Amino acid sequence: MPLLARSVQAPLHIHVRRGAVADLGRILADGRISAGGDVAVVVGPGLGERVVELIRPSLATADVFTTTGGTLDAALELAAKLRSRPYDAVVGIGGGTTVDAAKYAASRWGLPMISVATSLANDGIASPVASLVNDGIKGSYGVHIPFGVIVDLDFVDTGPDRVNRGGIGDAISNISALADWELAREIRGEPVDGLAASLARMGAEAILAMPGDLHDDAFVTVLAEALIASGLAMAVCGSSRPASGGCHEIMHAIDSLYPGTASHGELAGLGALFCTFLRGDERRFEQMAACLARHQLPRVPADVGLSSDQFVEAVHFAPRTRPDRYTILEHLDMTPDEISRKLEQYVEAVHR
Repeated sequence: MPLLARSVQAPLHIHVRRGAVADLGRILADGRISAGGDVAVVVGPGLGERVVELIRPSLATADVFTTTGGTLDAALELAAKLRSRPYDAVVGIGGGTTVDAAKYAASRWGLPMISVATSLANDGIASPVASLVNDGIKGSYGVHIPFGVIVDLDFVDTGPDRVNRGGIGDAISNISALADWELAREIRGEPVDGLAASLARMGAEAILAMPGDLHDDAFVTVLAEALIASGLAMAVCGSSRPASGGCHEIMHAIDSLYPGTASHGELAGLGALFCTFLRGDERRFEQMAACLARHQLPRVPADVGLSSDQFVEAVHFAPRTRPDRYTILEHLDMTPDEISRKLEQYVEAVHR
């Protein structure tokens, strides 16, 4: 993960509610975002027509671009299109791949960017990071934090439950990431940003304690706010540290060794639970295991189709995905045999 530009500039607008997409014109009327109304709207291929129909009444003069998203080439192609005429702002509407492409393209030209999330798969909706595939390998690119973050609950409500459940796993993985950050402070003297840690922690704690599920607007609102707070935490400290530790090292290792296994959030939650077990934090382990089970998220390797040997290989490989990080995985420095024994104990503990 490249060092991010440290920024304490919070988004000018945060809206989590139904009907937000249709109200984009009023939100963009804020002169700090768009003084002249020349806006480029970026949508994904799946939502394009529906989104255009909703925004036209309030953004009649906007130019609409469709991007396949997901790759650095697609983001660069979009950036080239944004040079066709001067725009005041870029609005990215869709899932993570569309929003990340829009964030990257807007940052290329220093344009304000509004993130409009139609799903809650991970904390990328408000983060200063764009996850894009380049030459078959997913990389993380530092970008400007969005000037506004909008979550339209109407779109979230009609999206696949599995996609949105991933956001729950990503949100609670902050608990493990913060424990790793504190470990790095104790062992290596790494500085910990208190404000960033607080932002990352409060959303995770809220999800652990919040009743309800993805069919409950109150729960979905808390989830959206937790993911937004996680993105802000990264912007505050200029690093993904408050939201990425051993949990994400395991996720990246699985992505590298066994691509397509599961989503970002599903693997982050699984990795966080395993790292929490390695730490011996029984209270946190029980809280996180119960939360993942309640929301039907994976807790053991078999839940994502991995054998024990494959998971052991991924955990052993994980520290190489973030050589600059010090987490519980680097601290224990386990051999494959040691990881295998820990995994057996872990699976038994989960099933208890």
